[in-house]
Amino acid sequence: MIRTSFMTWVICWAFITCNYSVADEKSFPQVVSNVSKSVVAIGIYSPLNQPGNQLRGTGFVVGDGKWIITNHHVVSEVLDPAVVEHYVVVHGEGKQVSTFKASIEAIDIKHDLAILRIDASLPPIKLHDDTFSPPGAQIAMTGYPIGPVLGLYAATHRGYIAAITPDALPNAGSSQLTVDMLARLENADLIYQLDATAFPGNSGSPLYLPATGEVIGVINKVFITAGKESAISAPTGISYAIPVKHVHGLMKRVGAM
Repeated sequence: MIRTSFMTWVICWAFITCNYSVADEKSFPQVVSNVSKSVVAIGIYSPLNQPGNQLRGTGFVVGDGKWIITNHHVVSEVLDPAVVEHYVVVHGEGKQVSTFKASIEAIDIKHDLAILRIDASLPPIKLHDDTFSPPGAQIAMTGYPIGPVLGLYAATHRGYIAAITPDALPNAGSSQLTVDMLARLENADLIYQLDATAFPGNSGSPLYLPATGEVIGVINKVFITAGKESAISAPTGISYAIPVKHVHGLMKRVGAM
């Protein structure tokens, strides 16, 4: 009797586990679909310059749908008033896209974040709370890797959190240190190190939990490399993300919460 009950329990456990795994796998495409609706491309547009938008990175919609989060370095280029340049947010896929003029409302240079505003309202994404997800936790990111080449087709990559690490590392020799590097070493914040490769164009992409789609960070590669992303010619396989708590802080500053 005991043996029969045990075998019955094992079979039930295996059945439930199998069904849970299948259900979990089936739900991820829906999570990606929902997240993709909130992901946008960030570019520069001029009616007097070359046609089309000069894509510079990725962003995602937050708050009431009028606010866009991206990296500061994505929108740090000085615009040329002679050709009426302005930043734009591009939403959609392929050639079926809508373009919205965007204004930079606030920046956080230390954490390489910027918040933009548009006049339209797009589907916002849900943000996680300020707590860190632990190393080993599964993650996903959706954005526009190498957007100018591959076009506006949002790509999703999965991985896991490899470590929670300071946002600055000392150089091999003191002669290589700069004033900015020293300042960052003295006031280092913790960021996510990822076992997933982010490419140029992924900057500003949401880092989220595959099970819920909640954003836990913003993809960024400039903290450690301190220069132009070189993932096309020499990918390291290591990427970094800014914790979402700094997004919360920027949103509170402009009243977007």
